[in-house]
Formats: sequence, structure tokens, C-alpha cells
Amino acid sequence: MLQSPLDLELTYFDLHGGRAEPARIALHMGGVPFTDTRIPPKSFAETKASYPFAQLPILRVGDLVISQNNAINRYVGHLAGLYPTDPLAAACCDEVLEALEDVNHKFARSLHIADPERFESTRKKVVAGPLSFAIERMGQLLTRRGGVWFAGDALSVADLKCFVWVRTLSSGKLDHVPTDLVARLAPNLADHHERVRTLPGVVAYYAQFGL
Repeated sequence: MLQSPLDLELTYFDLHGGRAEPARIALHMGGVPFTDTRIPPKSFAETKASYPFAQLPILRVGDLVISQNNAINRYVGHLAGLYPTDPLAAACCDEVLEALEDVNHKFARSLHIADPERFESTRKKVVAGPLSFAIERMGQLLTRRGGVWFAGDALSVADLKCFVWVRTLSSGKLDHVPTDLVARLAPNLADHHERVRTLPGVVAYYAQFGL
């Protein structure tokens, strides 16, 4: 696996999940040195104007700042040996990265609704509609790809992003999202999650935090 010749600093919120988690795991698994900067969500309003698109995550590579989480995932995937070198396998990896980003944007519509009744109604519609659709289609895609990994015959950042997604959906921390939703709609995705979760590098990553 490759080592980065430059100083890397990955900045995101101080939580175990979200858009920077696949990159964090990939860098750890690949043995790529980086500074894992975690900021309290409450401080984001004070610093967001300094980021290229006023959002996180960002990755500093020396003096260069990269934003957009999938751009970061691809770059760190290259560094860590977790992004395919074959063009077709790379396209398969990208397909998963972008499909998951699509559904994350749709799910985000229900995140900042203050009225409890409207929040519940909106969240349940998202769960029954685009979220369930994405889970089922992602499970079907995994089957078509051979049932083990999404992009070729090896782990990639696509698998890490799907793992983080399923981990979050099954955590019980998202209101009105049943913890068994993935297992019911796409059992093979639940199996994929377990496959990634038990990889030594993933176990070691979360062990740092007592998880």
C-alpha cells in the first residue's frame, strides 16, 4: 500500500459516521499518515466561510485544499490501495459512491425540520420511498457484482462508503428508521456490512475509540 509524500489533514465533524468516515477508515487501513481533525458541530458556523464550498469534509494536501467527499474518497483510495486501477472497476466503484451520495441528499431533506409532526411525516415518506428503493437496488447491484465486493474482487472505498451508510441506518440513532430495515430489504447488504465490519483494519480503526 502506498504512503503519501505530503502532509494530509482531513477535517470533519467529531462523530463516528458521516461523509468523512470512509476516507478516515481508508487512510487508517492503508497506513497513510494523516491528521484527523474533528470539529464540534456547533463551531461549524464560525468556520464554514473558510471552506471552498462552505461545507465539510475537506482534505488539506500540503497547501492544497480539496472538498467534496467523493473526490476525497477517490484520492485517499488511490493512496491507500483501495481504489481500482482498472478503468471499468473504477467506474463500478464510482457508481456506488455517487448512488449513495444521491440517496444521502434525499435523506437530508428530513434532517432540519423543526415541527415534530412534519418531521415524522417527512422522514417516514423518505424511508418508505427513496431510502427503501436505494437499499433494495444497492443489494441487487451487489448481487450482480458477484455478492462480495462492489468493484472487482477486492475491497474498495465503495465498500467502505456502503458500510458506513448501512452502519448508520442500523444504529438506532435515526428517528423513524427501523434498525432492521436493511436486513429486511437487502439481507446481502447486511452480510456485506458484517464482512467489512470484521476486517482487521476496520476493527482496529474503531478500537481506537473504544467502539
